[in-house]
Amino acid sequence: MLKANHTIQANKDYLSELDRAIGDGDHGINMARGFAEVQNKISRELNQDIGALCQNIAMTLLSKVGGASGPLYGTAFIKMASVFKGKEKVSLDEFSKALHEAVNGIKMRGKAAPGEKTLLDVWEPVSSYVAEYVADLSWQSLKSFAYQQMENTRPLEAKKGRASYLGPRSAGHLDPGAVSSYYLFEALCLTMLKGEKGT
Repeated sequence: MLKANHTIQANKDYLSELDRAIGDGDHGINMARGFAEVQNKISRELNQDIGALCQNIAMTLLSKVGGASGPLYGTAFIKMASVFKGKEKVSLDEFSKALHEAVNGIKMRGKAAPGEKTLLDVWEPVSSYVAEYVADLSWQSLKSFAYQQMENTRPLEAKKGRASYLGPRSAGHLDPGAVSSYYLFEALCLTMLKGEKGT
């Protein structure tokens, strides 16, 4: 989460620029505010199990991130918290189950489906990828896969949110929520790779 916050802060203006093209133009500002508060909270409360950590993250994002992103990201972390409750370590199987629950939560909250140019277009394929390769997951491959899913939103026509008002003109732009979702998965993958190298 600390690495994700660093990336979001560094790309705050870029995320807002993407959002100006097809949305309200505030995605970067909202995400930067929310993740800065996440960093503050989790840095103060270090002795949490992973479920409590995810619940804390969820509540912070719900209260600090405006627009549709706060409820969607918040719901994803609430669903993951339910899988990780009381756990100080999680297996890849549990991680896969948590992603599956997060995707279901995003679908329920956002009433979105794959292919509608939303953050779900990163979350659902990433969840499916982890489930498929859970026995032999490569974090480097997952990072590359998540990046490609983000890129795949570029030609899509938006069907949800303010971007949908543009109709066919929304095609040709990356979805801001897909980009911020990639930053989250990129941060996770880089953190896990660093851990594998023991650095």
